[in-house]
Amino acid sequence: MWVVWALAALYGSPLGEHLVFKGGTSLSKAYKVIRRFSEDVDLTYDIRAIAPDLAGADGEALPKTRSEERRWSSEVRQRLPEWVAASAQPVIANALAAEALAAAIRVEGEKLFIDYEATARGSGYVAPSVTLEFGARSTGEPASLRDVICDASGLIEGVKFPTARPRVMHAERTFWEKATAIHVFCMQERLRGDRFARHWHDVARLDEAGIAAVAFADRDLARAVARHKNMFFAEKAADRGSPIDYAAAVGGGLRLVPAGEALKVLEEDYVRMVEDGLLLEDAEPFEALIVGWSQFMGLPVIEIQRLSCCKISGLIHNLWNWRRV
Repeated sequence: MWVVWALAALYGSPLGEHLVFKGGTSLSKAYKVIRRFSEDVDLTYDIRAIAPDLAGADGEALPKTRSEERRWSSEVRQRLPEWVAASAQPVIANALAAEALAAAIRVEGEKLFIDYEATARGSGYVAPSVTLEFGARSTGEPASLRDVICDASGLIEGVKFPTARPRVMHAERTFWEKATAIHVFCMQERLRGDRFARHWHDVARLDEAGIAAVAFADRDLARAVARHKNMFFAEKAADRGSPIDYAAAVGGGLRLVPAGEALKVLEEDYVRMVEDGLLLEDAEPFEALIVGWSQFMGLPVIEIQRLSCCKISGLIHNLWNWRRV
């Protein structure tokens, strides 16, 4: 409920004009292609709005050089927390006060938290808080308006739940955002915070919904995501020397399955996610995710089950290069 309420408050204000709702929660709330509990709301504030003096009216809003990227990123890091505190926080605070809702808000840099009273206790993997996490290093496009309702809407007679109509990043771009994040993890062999396993769950659901196939076919979109990440999210592989080439990844070198200890760490993260009930329907075993993506790449299941995780990763990587979408 709180996620939808927060979206309604933001998009019912002038701020909504330049905001794009994205990430896994958008796949759940706006596209209904995944069913997992998420209180994290990822929002992009258009870089052309927060830094018009830098991005101008350029459609792609990308710096031309690495030094220019550093200047843009430095300005965004300075301006965005100020915008969250001065613009986003008052909108949420006023909406809470107008409805006399019992919740507290706090701001930490680029994040705004809405802390509410939990009705049940879990393992602590998910806190009773909605996190609005803002970014401002892209346009968030392509995006379009979509209706969002609460999961419990219509299930309790006499109770009116909030609704919202945010601008939502197209699911095909979200697929590429998640797939390239997975690729980085596989290349670096380390987690970046808890709940990273959600990306594998989400891309599996996108595949089942047919969205992954559409995303693979949209080469312009794939290359646009690669250009953006190569510029704003440059990363190095596990050897600390080799830069991760997003263009090569979306062009045929994408890795979706980690190897060795990285796979073990990922499995532990996935198990915690399942045990705390984040998946709202029966959770597939972790191995099923690996087999599922291997099947997507064209490997026979019986062969996959006989292979070590390292070999699975290598085979998928090689087969992907052979297919070259």
